[in-house]
Amino acid sequence: MRFFITGTAGFIGFHLARRLLDEGHFVVGFDGMTPYYDVRLKEARHAILARSNGFQARIGMLEDMAALERAARDAEPEIIIHLAAQAGVRYSLENPRAYADSNLIGSFNVLEVARMLSPRHLLLASTSSAYGANEEMPFMEIHRTDHPITLYAATKKAMEVMSHSYAHLWTLPTTCFRFFTVYGPWGRPDMALFKFVDAIMKDLPIDIYGQGEMRRDFTYVDDLVEAIVRLVACIPVAGAPVSGEGVEDSLSPAAPWRLVNIAGGHTTELMEFVETIERCLGRTARRNMMPMQKGDVPATYADHRLLEHLTGFRPSTPVTEGVEKFVAWYRNERPGAGSNPEVEN
Repeated sequence: MRFFITGTAGFIGFHLARRLLDEGHFVVGFDGMTPYYDVRLKEARHAILARSNGFQARIGMLEDMAALERAARDAEPEIIIHLAAQAGVRYSLENPRAYADSNLIGSFNVLEVARMLSPRHLLLASTSSAYGANEEMPFMEIHRTDHPITLYAATKKAMEVMSHSYAHLWTLPTTCFRFFTVYGPWGRPDMALFKFVDAIMKDLPIDIYGQGEMRRDFTYVDDLVEAIVRLVACIPVAGAPVSGEGVEDSLSPAAPWRLVNIAGGHTTELMEFVETIERCLGRTARRNMMPMQKGDVPATYADHRLLEHLTGFRPSTPVTEGVEKFVAWYRNERPGAGSNPEVEN
């Protein structure tokens, strides 16, 4: 099959594209190579993908409609997967305009491209942050999400709503999926796992927010990719909701549009996460206990039943196993690994 994927130089887009290429699919990747974090990491991801004859990289910003449209038309995609976004809850407090540009205008441009090209299935990445101030857990796709507490969450919720209108107006089969604290090799340097491992290896203190009492529904990246690949074939059909024991379909009553959580439905306390990292590294962290930051929520906890009913799959990689794999990558495979004696055992 032919795929057009935005964000292939990013953490999740890289893993997804590599999986699809390994399966023999053709992928055109579109990425802006923005300097939100070290561009060399993004370039290294694209270099790995470029080893496959089935991959073509196009560099451009989502806000550049002409460049996006050219790349998408050249791809002749059967499937469009929109992963590119300005990520990060906390950074949205520092640079809110980046979120409006990428997550609102950029996502609108992707929707316009999908309207023009009419792929079999449009899939878009959203976030558990969309549940915002909702205290009802586990989070179900049918829960109301009217109270986002960060601009990042608000822009992602807006993308979901915009995509629903396009699905209705243009009969465009669309699936939005919400990610829950994805981690693993090739992860972003601004994410907790990367920051903790990097600091501990350099004998620097780590900031632990919420006094370590926060809980997260961690999702290992390979599990996330498996779920996305399976959802590609689960094309929403208007008027045909699925049903099963305990399953409530999020299928729209007005469009071929569905929302799906991608998570295992198991929470881990932040301190347990830190202790797992310490065991994998064989080192003890210097802990700087901090209050909750603006925009953080005490817990995320997904209802996984719709995903499992649709795909027969549920993310299940234990945090211990996932952290071990990240640590091995950090020590041996990440760009620059071994170049700084401070981070060696």
